[in-house]
Amino acid sequence: MVSLEEHEQWMREALALAREAEAAGEVPVGCVLVAGGEVIGRGRNSPIEILDPTAHAEMLALRQGAFALGNYRLSDATLYCTLEPCPMCAGALVAARVNTLVFGARDLRFGGVRSKFQIADSELLNHRVTVIEGVLGAESTALLQSFFSTRRNQETRR
Repeated sequence: MVSLEEHEQWMREALALAREAEAAGEVPVGCVLVAGGEVIGRGRNSPIEILDPTAHAEMLALRQGAFALGNYRLSDATLYCTLEPCPMCAGALVAARVNTLVFGARDLRFGGVRSKFQIADSELLNHRVTVIEGVLGAESTALLQSFFSTRRNQETRR
């Protein structure tokens, strides 16, 4: 069983990636995919930068992890994400057979795991992801709130 301290360690790495996304002008979301105690995939939101609407942090981390393992099935992996995945990303977690999702902040508008939909552990699908929420949730939420507050202030000055 993974300890809270270990979950927090990996989530801190995801938060560092979220800050990189923010510095690049992207919504600050970061993910780390871990298997066997090692990072096998990293991602930060990048749809603006690489002109790809699917370039969410989760999708990039899953792609990297699948390549690292040489298998699209990531059944022994845990994804650490600063924000609750959207429906697209939640579906990808199921398709990849990810074992566990650990996320920080809920996405009250687009959440595909808890807030709007319960895709990752739905009994209707062929795989259920174990979901752990709220790890470093305050830090994840603060980062997102600061980003959007700054953005709103910039827009009102125009």
